[in-house]
Amino acid sequence: MDAMLWEIGETATALRRAFDRRAGSHGITRAQWRVLARLSRNPGLRQVELADQLDMEAITLCRIVDRLAEAGLVERQADPEDRRAWKLVLTDAAAPLVKTLSALADELADEALAGMGAAQRAALQAGLASIRDNVAATRPRGKAVAQ
Repeated sequence: MDAMLWEIGETATALRRAFDRRAGSHGITRAQWRVLARLSRNPGLRQVELADQLDMEAITLCRIVDRLAEAGLVERQADPEDRRAWKLVLTDAAAPLVKTLSALADELADEALAGMGAAQRAALQAGLASIRDNVAATRPRGKAVAQ
């Protein structure tokens, strides 16, 4: 594996662990935070849409949403276009937690990127976006392995 890709993976792991430690002090998991953050930006997503956007199994998301709903942070609303579907929205009680966790994420980003100038940050962001786009466009090569 290319050393740069190794560093990207290790950096992502370190960032996840650092955020988990900070978010855990507020009684929330990273998976729950991902749901809250996505819903704060895109209220009213259907559960299936949210699961797809988060690259998460539907049953896993359902369990997370169940916990968030029990905590009074997320509400399921009937989808007027599809009686079988639910739209998810944050409750008013979620707003202070989302604000706090957003601030934690910003603080972690500032710490992680300390010492990097604006040009370095922009170049890093563009490079990572390019890598992500390249990987998303990659098609499987070769033959499937027989089982």
